[in-house]
Amino acid sequence: MKNLKKYFSGILSTDDNLDRACRSIPPESCRQVKWNFTSNVANGAASKLAEQIAGPNLILPWLFQVLGAPVWMFGFLMPIKQSCSLFPQMVVAGRIRQLALRKWVWVGSGLVQALCLLMMIPVALWLPATAGGFVLLGLLIIFSTASGTASVAFQEVLGKTIDKGQRGSLLARRAFIGGILTTAAGLILNRFHDTQQELTPILILLLLAAALWALAALFFALIREFPGAVQGGRNAIAETRAGLTIFRQHAGYRSFLLARSLLLSVELATPFFVLHAGQLLDLKLHNIGTLVVAIGLSQILSSPFWGRMADQTSKKVMTLSVLIAFGAALFALFLGAIPIYSLRYGGYFIVFVLFGLAEAGVRLGRKTYLVDAAPADERATYTAFSNSTVGVIAILSGSIGIIAQWLGTTAIIAVIAAVMLLGVAACRKMPEAEEMLENQN
Repeated sequence: MKNLKKYFSGILSTDDNLDRACRSIPPESCRQVKWNFTSNVANGAASKLAEQIAGPNLILPWLFQVLGAPVWMFGFLMPIKQSCSLFPQMVVAGRIRQLALRKWVWVGSGLVQALCLLMMIPVALWLPATAGGFVLLGLLIIFSTASGTASVAFQEVLGKTIDKGQRGSLLARRAFIGGILTTAAGLILNRFHDTQQELTPILILLLLAAALWALAALFFALIREFPGAVQGGRNAIAETRAGLTIFRQHAGYRSFLLARSLLLSVELATPFFVLHAGQLLDLKLHNIGTLVVAIGLSQILSSPFWGRMADQTSKKVMTLSVLIAFGAALFALFLGAIPIYSLRYGGYFIVFVLFGLAEAGVRLGRKTYLVDAAPADERATYTAFSNSTVGVIAILSGSIGIIAQWLGTTAIIAVIAAVMLLGVAACRKMPEAEEMLENQN
């Protein structure tokens, strides 16, 4: 039993890499790397599964549809998630870096997210459709703000407790295990059969996701973080102001921001695809499980695929990702003309696999591009300004839900596809990452 435990611990912690001397963290933290790696991976597995079984991309849109909430509200789900996750990073980064122990910020944020999901249950049960939709959007704002705060704390704790040479491996392991668990969750959802009240299994998913967030908070609390391992830290708001100067000076950076803004069409579109699939296929909750499986498979497949390409050029990753998303959107529109239900259903599974691959590629590509392009001593400034700019655009993009209310989901997917095509052109015109700062105005 002891050897078996050691074997699985080695799988989680990539034990073959942990015997090396730590280069970028203090000696006291270095002694705890194996434990911290395992705790961090366990935290990631729980939180990523929670995000998929009760997130704004699949299950929350389905909850809105079951409740009969207005269609325009669907358009604000992902913009709220994106913008409210970004804005807090500008405000709390400086304060978090002043704390000797930062892990408790993540723990508190995780518990807030769990509480928000729990509060969604009585809202869905007792409030009418429109009022319930407004309250659910408000809870999502709090949920996403906590998520953004946790993101800052995660980066800080990661830097203090995991050596630089092992951070990429840790993030890949979190994504891979999260993808496996998400696929398993989707297969379980497939076993739900149609019931007179589909709200009940959705509420069970909310309860399960809340429990997973609480479990993730526990795993993060178990990380052995030593105080004072990282000193200093700059205020993110001041960095954002400084970003205006960088924005004016570098045409390449402006090209990146334009491309990233257009690529929001990939990251914000999932609720509309869920709504379109629900209308086209008359989906029930157990059918949504198939879409969850598609997302899980895309997570499993995307890490090595995009990772190898990003080693060559992150610009190509961004370009190919949005091109795949554009193709998936066209394919979804084409499925409406197919009369055979089984072919439409199977086709939409392919749509979500492709879209999951594209979304993962967009995220990896834009992060890698900026890390490779920005000077190390000014990277926080570039990131802060990029996040704040895209956060504003994300919340403004919620207006497409109002357009969907008037024109229908087929028309809005066509509009999203057009924006994606513009994103392809913008990515192609971007300089390579190492050339972004070459031309100054």
